[in-house]
Amino acid sequence: MSENTQNRVEIISEDKIPELDQFIASHPRGHFMQTSMWGKQKSEWSWVAIAKRDDYGKIIGSLSLLIRKIPVLPYTLMYGCRGPVCDPADTQTVCDLLEGAKFLARRFRSYSIKLDPDELCTNAAFSSLLESRGFKHLEGGKNFEGIQPRFVFRLNVDGKTEDELMSFFSSKTRYNIRLAARKGVEVKITGKDGLDAFSSLMIETGVRDNFVTRPRSYFERLLTNLGEHARLYMAFHNGVPIAGTLAIWYGDKVWYLYGASSNQHRNLMPNYALQWEMIKWAIEKGCRIYDFRGVSGDLSEDNPLYGLYRFKRGFNGDFCEFIGEFDYISSPLIYKGVDYGRKLMNYRMKKQYMKKNAKPSSEIPESSTGVADN
Repeated sequence: MSENTQNRVEIISEDKIPELDQFIASHPRGHFMQTSMWGKQKSEWSWVAIAKRDDYGKIIGSLSLLIRKIPVLPYTLMYGCRGPVCDPADTQTVCDLLEGAKFLARRFRSYSIKLDPDELCTNAAFSSLLESRGFKHLEGGKNFEGIQPRFVFRLNVDGKTEDELMSFFSSKTRYNIRLAARKGVEVKITGKDGLDAFSSLMIETGVRDNFVTRPRSYFERLLTNLGEHARLYMAFHNGVPIAGTLAIWYGDKVWYLYGASSNQHRNLMPNYALQWEMIKWAIEKGCRIYDFRGVSGDLSEDNPLYGLYRFKRGFNGDFCEFIGEFDYISSPLIYKGVDYGRKLMNYRMKKQYMKKNAKPSSEIPESSTGVADN
């Protein structure tokens, strides 16, 4: 870190972490994946954060980074998920944080720094700024090619009542929320007691919709590490769990993080009831945004992921596209080699997972559009 940058940016020490997390919670660009709690959740990574202060000693910008050792090789990958957290128009602060990240990359022998900022694609100036500092804008597809979803739905809940939001939803969505209640679907916040059922439903959803799911232990750690900021909701019918969701609250936002549902009882519309309960949590916490998270950016009706888009669209949130992923590459040869190895490993893992959890096709409905996000 140059002397000028070093004077403006500090590496957050253990005793300053509460101050950092409070800044992230209070900032409109704040994201739970930039907090120390998320660093604890990603136990296979190391976590470090940098911050910039104003002349009065108040934090005005931060960037938390996850660092992972590459097997065999003496290099690491550095990932600033949904960072930095600052005013995107404050060019000096953004540049100082980026230079601070490069300093850490040299210290930790990182072959690449990956960022996917919480910034919409309409902010071309921010993309240009990142590119001017040596970050390469990765070409993304329309589906879920990135680490974090590039396309999401976000619902403005700021100052709104339950009745106001319900009237804002499409008529079909309102009908399905009420149908679930009439059919006896009951939604409960279960905590860790519901993890066995949730994990089982998640595997069922993964097989149905062809994606690899996380193990039960990951969800248990998430509820532990995020504490009051995480909730597991389960939908029951006649006492039987038929669907579930995991939601995160931090600062002025609630995010729908994971969802799973049974192949049976989908006509009872439990997923609509679950979304409504999570939206009500956002209202309860006085949030500004409820984030439905990922959907496909390919809006053609023949896209297999179109059903997920249609489901979330019914709540009449804003369809948002982020600027996507940016990589600062300090070692191009290692970058290419690791990228190839990662794609090969992901392919093999998915193939093994689907083989292990495969069910006869007769048990899987032909029209299966789940609500599970990556």
